[in-house]
Parts: sequence; structure tokens; C-alpha cells
Amino acid sequence: MTIYPGMSVEALNEPDRLRVSYARATTGLAWSEKRAELAVGGGFLLAALAMLLTLSPERHFDARLAAIYVLALAVASVVRFDFGAGFTVPTQIVFVAMLFELPVNAVPLLTALALAIGMAPEVLRGRTRPERVFVTLGNSWFSLGPALVFAAFHVGGPDAAVGVLLAAFAAQVAADFFGNAMREWLRDGISLRDLAGEMVVVYLIDAALSPIGLAVAFAGEQRDWAVLLVLPLFGLLAVFSRERRARLEQLIELNDAYRGTALVLGDVVESDDAYTGEHCKGVVELALEVADELGLTGKSRRCTEFGALLHDVGKLAVPKEIINKPGRLDAREWTVIKMHTIEGQRLLERVGGMMRDVGLVVRSSHERWDGTGYPDGLVGEEIPLGARIVSACDAFNAMTTTRSYRRAMPRDEAIAELRRNAGTQFDPRVVDALVKVAVGA
Repeated sequence: MTIYPGMSVEALNEPDRLRVSYARATTGLAWSEKRAELAVGGGFLLAALAMLLTLSPERHFDARLAAIYVLALAVASVVRFDFGAGFTVPTQIVFVAMLFELPVNAVPLLTALALAIGMAPEVLRGRTRPERVFVTLGNSWFSLGPALVFAAFHVGGPDAAVGVLLAAFAAQVAADFFGNAMREWLRDGISLRDLAGEMVVVYLIDAALSPIGLAVAFAGEQRDWAVLLVLPLFGLLAVFSRERRARLEQLIELNDAYRGTALVLGDVVESDDAYTGEHCKGVVELALEVADELGLTGKSRRCTEFGALLHDVGKLAVPKEIINKPGRLDAREWTVIKMHTIEGQRLLERVGGMMRDVGLVVRSSHERWDGTGYPDGLVGEEIPLGARIVSACDAFNAMTTTRSYRRAMPRDEAIAELRRNAGTQFDPRVVDALVKVAVGA
């Protein structure tokens, strides 16, 4: 089984999603989360109790064996591999064997108990708020599906028909997705389509672990304590889990360093030229809205954000008398000013890492859709999408901002100007997204 706390963070990049995930465990439940967990967890509890009271068990309840499986499942639930805003745990190995070795009508409640016990160490260490233990009820929905299939087909041992086993796994996926979907709906979270996209990896991991669980079940037919033999495997996975967690935390720190570098450079631009600094901030806000309208996520969205913030950073290398000249630039001055995109890329190349990708956006932020821009004369989709977004947002912000030598253009006129230049100066698709954002503002 795999836990994934559904979150409306699909637009965030990987480090930011991880940061949200880590911070979430140490904070209390918001009202929307409490409402969702009360409904989803309460629904699971009612269904599990109904199953316990109404279904006839295929085997007798052995308290010692149940304790062994609850302990093993709790240990497995502690081995956490983070990805995105969620995490996966190798509990499927124990859960599959549990279905064959214990009365299936008791499996859902025992599963919830094991997950709660597994969370106890984090609560005792202060890393998780006690109220988040209640989330384990909602996370246990997956156990209802296969338990019902086992009960319906009177599955007695791991040598059951392959079709029945596949049906049990399909029921597990359906029950788990239903629980997560209810949680997201009550929290006004991500859509079903987005949730399905997020959960694909989760279910593939569960499918890969299921045969191991089946092997444990076969071993359990000979020795009921056989499940304890997988505990060393969980210990080994825990070592890998800690190493992965440490690397992900380093990734978060590195991402923060890049963001800090971008903000410092933005402040330097603003201190050198107040208008350019404020203009860049305005372009950032607009570019992010357009990026969201176009469905950009992760690295692409981040490069667009930093590219918008730093698209004029190369002007630090341009003499101030040229930058602040009130009239038209002559040919020599225009040649100097056009070098600022190359200078900006050169500066970001020195920073390294993801700033190299941002540098490509900065370099191409004055290219034109028809190929008449600078410095490389790129055409159409040869221009990075982030640069196309920055170019249109830069122009719109400039047109709608008052300068010392001219008044701001009315928004409707600026939109009309964007449309006139769609297909020549600007990417038509970006213009459409920008207009939607501007009209909705």
C-alpha cells in the first residue's frame, strides 16, 4: 500500500512540493482537512466495522498471529520514500500476506491500527502532530477492496486463481482511489484527472511489490511467523530511505539558494535602476499567471519565473547614460543595449546549475516569433517557451506602465497592440493566454 497526501500543488516544482510535504506533517490540520478526514476516515471506520460484524471469516482469529502482522505492517509503514508532495511505503509486501493469513473481515481494522502504530514514533519525537494520526483511517481505504473480493470468492490460500488475485488488486486500487478522491473533493483539492495522474506511479509500485507479498504468503503457509523474515529487508530499505531523504533536503536547500541568488540579483537590478526593478517584478507576476494558464509546471514554470525576474539583469553591464537616456537611441547605443541579453546569460552561466536554463530564457527574451529579434534570430518554437512568455509579458507591462516620457497605455489598447503583433513579434498562443489573464485581472 502507498500513502499519498493529495495536495493542490501540481504547479510547484519538485523541491517546493517536498517542502510543502515536509512542513505539512509538523502543522495541525486545517478546517478543510479536518472536514475531509472526518468524512473519509469516518466512512472507512463504518465500512470496516460493518465488514467485521457481517462477513463470515474463512479462518479463526489468532491474536498472536495478528500481533505479528500488525507489527510487521507498522514497521513497513515507517520506511518512507518521498516523491513530489507524497510518499510511498512498502507495506504491500506485508498486506498481501496478511489477507491470506488472517480473517479478511478483520484485516481493514488491523491495517488502520498498524498504520497508526507506525506513526507513533514520529508523534513521540514531535515530528508529526498527534491529530494527524487520524489520517491513517482515510489512508486505510485501500484495504477494504481486496478484503471484500477475498470474502466474496472464499479465498483460502495463496494458490488462488490468478483472476481472483488480479480482481483483488483492482479492488484495492479502486477503493484507494475512491478514498483519495473523496478527500480531495471535500478539501477542494486537485481534480480527478490530476489525482489519477499523480497516483499512477503509486499503483505501479504496489503492483511491483505484490508478488513479493504473495511469496511471503506461501512461506506463511509453512511457518506463520515467516512474515518476520522480511523485517531485515525493511531495515535495508530504511537506510536507503534516510539517504534519499537527506539528498532531497539538500535539493531543497539548493533550490532555496538558487531562488535567493535570483532575488539578490533582482534587488541589484532594482537598486541600479528603480524602474527596471519594479518593471521586472510586474513581469514576474504576469508571467506566472500566463504560465499557469498554459499549464506549465515544475522546472518550466520555475525557469519562466526566474527568467521574468532576471530578463533585464544584463543591463547591469550597460552604461547608465544609455539605460536612462530619455530620447531615441542612436545606432551605437542600440548595439550596446542589445548586448544585455547575452550579458545576462553570461552572468547566470557563472552561477551554474538551474540558472543555466534560466540564462537561456534571458538570452532569448527579445527574440521575435517571425525571426527578426535578437541576439540569435530564432524563429517560432525555436524560442524557449519561457522566453516567449517573458517577451509578451514584458511588452504588455511596459505598455501599461507610466514612464517619465510617456503615460501608460489603456489596457484595452495594449491588448489590441498584442493581438496586432501576434504571429510576428509574439507567439499567438502566449498572446491568447495573456489576454485571458489581463481581461480577468
